[in-house]
Amino acid sequence: MMAHIPLNSHPDPKKVLIIGGGDGGVLREVVKHPFVQTVDQCEIDEKVIEVSKKYLPHMACGFDSPKVNLHIGDGFDFMKKHKGEYDVIITDSSDPVGPASSLFQKSYYELMKAALKPDGILCCQGECLWLHLNLIKEMLTFCKTVFPVSDYAFTTIPTYPSGQIGFILCSSNPDTNFKEPVTTWGTKELKILKLKYYNSDVHRAAFTLPQFAREAMAHFCLQNIAPAFTHPKE
Repeated sequence: MMAHIPLNSHPDPKKVLIIGGGDGGVLREVVKHPFVQTVDQCEIDEKVIEVSKKYLPHMACGFDSPKVNLHIGDGFDFMKKHKGEYDVIITDSSDPVGPASSLFQKSYYELMKAALKPDGILCCQGECLWLHLNLIKEMLTFCKTVFPVSDYAFTTIPTYPSGQIGFILCSSNPDTNFKEPVTTWGTKELKILKLKYYNSDVHRAAFTLPQFAREAMAHFCLQNIAPAFTHPKE
């Protein structure tokens, strides 16, 4: 989901940057996309990649793709040297504690915007609606000051706290509508790409938030909210 939502929201995602994601899971999905020509991955801890290749080869197989350029180092420093280059930037980070806390701040999003092309899109780890709603609101608040379009999606995943993880999505293109994929795949394409979870319906559904989250984010995300139900008059 972290790969397919942003990539299928961009009309021509040729060049992609992944910050973090040393386990290779996001990379594996990114290189499946036929439009993607080049993927730069910047991971600060080379040991994460080594361990994933050894113990999680099914997840780390994307590192063998000829599309991939692997960079070991700090993502901040890397992006400062690569301005205006990327169609899509994906940040697959750990939780906002310790060194990773800087990846959840406005300055980091400003740095990503500078590394994007004029119509570029980003997707970042967006924590959990049940546990981090105030942090999510804080992030969406500053995203609105940096990007013309920002939104929030979520998906279920059993290995995360509360069985759920979210994504902050931003676009430099004011016409972007994250809720409606610009690239859609039928049953044949989904099988060829070996996708087991993502499809266009799941993409759209990821933006359908529970009511408590919808109300909390109403100021930040445009939601298609149905009118309140009323009983017919007797």
